[in-house]
Amino acid sequence: MKNKVQSADINRIIWQACDTFRGVIDPGQYKDYILVMLFLKYVSDTHTEKYEQYLAQYDGDEARAKRAMSSERFIIPEHSHFKSLYDKRNESNIGELIDIALADLEEANREKLTSSDGAGIFRNISFNSSNLGDKKDKNARLKNLLTDYNKLDLKPSSLDGQDVLGDTYEFLIANFASDAGKKAGEFYTPKEVSTLLARLTKSKPGARIYDPTCGSASLLIKAGQQVDGKDFSLYGQEANGSTWALAMMNMFLHGFDNASIRWGDTLRNPKHTEGDNLMKFDTVVANPPFSLDKWGQEEAEDDKYHRFNRGVPPKSKGDWAFISHMIASAYEATGMVGVVVPHGVLFRGSAEGRIRKQVIEDNLLDAVIGLPANLFFGTGIPAAILIFNKSKAQRTATLFIDASEEYDSGKNQNVLAEKYINRIVETYTRFKENGIATGVVDEKYSYVATLEEIQENEYNLNIPRYVDTFEEEAEIDVTAVQKEIDTLETELVAVREKMKDYLKKLEL
Repeated sequence: MKNKVQSADINRIIWQACDTFRGVIDPGQYKDYILVMLFLKYVSDTHTEKYEQYLAQYDGDEARAKRAMSSERFIIPEHSHFKSLYDKRNESNIGELIDIALADLEEANREKLTSSDGAGIFRNISFNSSNLGDKKDKNARLKNLLTDYNKLDLKPSSLDGQDVLGDTYEFLIANFASDAGKKAGEFYTPKEVSTLLARLTKSKPGARIYDPTCGSASLLIKAGQQVDGKDFSLYGQEANGSTWALAMMNMFLHGFDNASIRWGDTLRNPKHTEGDNLMKFDTVVANPPFSLDKWGQEEAEDDKYHRFNRGVPPKSKGDWAFISHMIASAYEATGMVGVVVPHGVLFRGSAEGRIRKQVIEDNLLDAVIGLPANLFFGTGIPAAILIFNKSKAQRTATLFIDASEEYDSGKNQNVLAEKYINRIVETYTRFKENGIATGVVDEKYSYVATLEEIQENEYNLNIPRYVDTFEEEAEIDVTAVQKEIDTLETELVAVREKMKDYLKKLEL
């Protein structure tokens, strides 16, 4: 029996294919070429396998087989198939041929591969771009790329489970994020943070789950995977066109064909609406851009969705604008919101302080969780997770967790290992199920604060105000220290005498 293709096999070949671009364009750009080609190879191989199955079913009748293919998941024009492009790999206009193939694949699958505004997922990429070098170098690179991908067998029957392609896509995005450095935060949340946020906001079957700043959709997918069973629906919006395209392909490679991922600026123009109102969701999760400048304050005063009725954040800091949108998008009385924020959100004053006070008074804040520094691509600063719960009912307390020292040191970044994630989730679960009284929960780690305590702290959520991590210094034994100083001084006198002897000998 033929061995099934594993994620590791695909990862190795595709990571080799990246060598085609390294040193020519930066990872933030070449990730698009690599991931688009992976998507094309997958839909092509799936198409080939289905066609062969229909041919066998209809005793070689090609007309019937082609008719059956017209209702399959993707329609692949003959010249858009990977094999057709591979066969033309030596053509002098191969970049142009790939672009035509992608445009026609998009057109043949308009409903799936274009946004509601008519923009296709391949519109932001060109394999005929001068970014890939002069004509000769570009053709050589594209030939190498097609040759590398031709080594892959991505037919569904060859893969070791349906998650293999999704896992590969995640692997690639994570590695591109690592290589891309500062720009990576625009499209990727580290998987450990995504896992933590998804577990903290675990949705019930039937849930509608939403990420208003979804990036490449890794966090949204993680949130869906936490649901017991397959009964859930995913919704996302992303402002960057290239990143939106990655999110769309990510959904298809994970098998979430019905996910609604929209392209646009969520704060200025939210795309998930029902009539004149925002669409409501059971779970809302996000890792928005930290302290976004020029987020749209000038339009917020007249926001027709009334998202900023607790106050309008400052124009140079969009954190509370995203939080306000998320809270407004969650179902009343039942919705859960989980968001990654910079620590300034917890204590900054003025407009942000007034919004924070109102959110706390409205009994929405469930938990404040401080994370270790250097977890995220592009910034070394520590972040926090805020959990808002619209079903808190009579409970007015808020859980504070200081997990800032709970991490494993990595090569380029710190890592939130599973044991640390488990501890955070278990502590929050106990709190949520009313198994924790107010006051200290775990010494130097967690604390449940009453509303009155937060009010006494003037609605400042800075974690050290609640979780005491102060370490007393050991008492100094003055007598022992003086003895050690005396000993050192005696030894120093002896060393100086020796030095004098050596210098005298050198003078002779």
